[in-house]
Amino acid sequence: MSLARDDVSARILQGQHILIYNRHVIRVPGAWLANHPGGDLAILHFVGRDATNEIDAFHADTALILRYSIGQLAGDEPWQPLLPPIACGWSRRDDQWLSSASTFHPDSAQVLLVAKDSPAIAPTLATITPPPSTLSLQVQHQHAQAYKHLHKRITDAGLYHTPYLSGYGPEFLRYVSLALVSFYAFRTGWIVISALALGLLWHQLMFFAHDLGHMGVTHNWTYDRLISILIANFIGGLSIGWWVDNHNIHHLVTNHPSHDPDIEHLPFFAISPKFFTNLYSSYYGRILPFDFASRLFVSVQHKLFYIVMLFARFNLYRLSYVSLYNKAFDTKRSRGGKWAWRLEMIGIIFFWTWFAGLVLRNCGSWQKALLYMVVSHVTTSPLHVQIVLSHFSMSTIDLGPTESFPARQLRTTSDVICPESVEFLHGGLHLQVAHHLFPRLPRHNLRNASIMIKEFCKEEGLTYAEFGFVKGNQEVIGVLREVAGMVKDIGQQIKLVADVASVEAREAVNKKMAQGETSDNGNGVLLHSN
Repeated sequence: MSLARDDVSARILQGQHILIYNRHVIRVPGAWLANHPGGDLAILHFVGRDATNEIDAFHADTALILRYSIGQLAGDEPWQPLLPPIACGWSRRDDQWLSSASTFHPDSAQVLLVAKDSPAIAPTLATITPPPSTLSLQVQHQHAQAYKHLHKRITDAGLYHTPYLSGYGPEFLRYVSLALVSFYAFRTGWIVISALALGLLWHQLMFFAHDLGHMGVTHNWTYDRLISILIANFIGGLSIGWWVDNHNIHHLVTNHPSHDPDIEHLPFFAISPKFFTNLYSSYYGRILPFDFASRLFVSVQHKLFYIVMLFARFNLYRLSYVSLYNKAFDTKRSRGGKWAWRLEMIGIIFFWTWFAGLVLRNCGSWQKALLYMVVSHVTTSPLHVQIVLSHFSMSTIDLGPTESFPARQLRTTSDVICPESVEFLHGGLHLQVAHHLFPRLPRHNLRNASIMIKEFCKEEGLTYAEFGFVKGNQEVIGVLREVAGMVKDIGQQIKLVADVASVEAREAVNKKMAQGETSDNGNGVLLHSN
């Protein structure tokens, strides 16, 4: 069956989840949407869009996707994308449209969820029609086609083959060594050294959990999820299920203020003045209020950045446990999702049993236990700094659904340059450009992939951003300082307006009181200015 754009639009407005893959019109069933291993948001963000590059990047086998094809696009012109309903604040529940933020719609220039006094009962064709784009659809289509050829080169070069011995062999020796040092130091009473070694172990293991979350180790979802639960939940006390859901969305809508949870850090950080407008987050399903606390922290965020990062792991606990709690009431999860959730809960209980019940309890005193807790958790902070270096200084402007997958990733992501000898400290995540373009790629192969990507960028006229570690930190602090200055400017403007209003009010009162010396108030009472 041949389907035109009007046909696709009508189906979307009827509530069907339609996306395009290699010119196939894919209708995603509600059951599969609820049980998608990458989370339902990963699909909802591409309703009405050509998701060919994204699907190829995140899926090794696309045979299942083609089972849901209901036809092919009419004609041979590049697909003109529609705006996904979720990008307008709309979602479906019980076969009914639900405005996740009934008074929120995209603004006129960018597809951001901002306050508008225009509630509606359902999206319309105008709702899912994106604003005029400054980008050439033909050029973006060319980028997408070139990416497909690049992906084939990457695959043919064998870069999806995991180097178990040469890659993960040294990694496992490092994990075991750190675990043994931490255990031995604890037994001999060297609390700080033990905590430091444990923190370094967590730091290194999170890179391994990251690879597993992307199915970049065994390339089998079940095996990688089992191993990642062991690493993240049982040893690290964090939910790998929450992290995968969060991280997949970050990859798909990188640096989008309304949708990317990895840049939604109010009240502590804002990397764009767009956050001053009380944006609605489609990931968290709530408004991100720019309130007094946000104005206070953001105004000094460049000074607090490293201090906050020291304790970022505690926030990961909070996000993990809130996610696990919410999933306990999710009745639409598949059997696979249920066993993973149960195993994750067992892992969290196991973690706090050994860490709090065996380690902290046997430190000798509550002061030493507190010291152990702080040192072990602060030691992981370079990981959190590493993650933001490649994104905080990059563009947060939304160019709409016309922008191709490779163009968007290259515009919002940068590399951190470092010698090969210390790459293990970065866990391969310093090569974020290659990782974002090919998220399933084993990290030990990212350097070879980056060489091909740079050639691709030259051919397509795209920019490949990379900074040294020091320069990257300077760029991030610079962005934070710039946005903090905007907050202060707003505060000064508010104060100026208040001062002007106060002066005008005093002048009006004084004038009235001066006139009152020769007039009464209408009730026979003489007004005096004392």
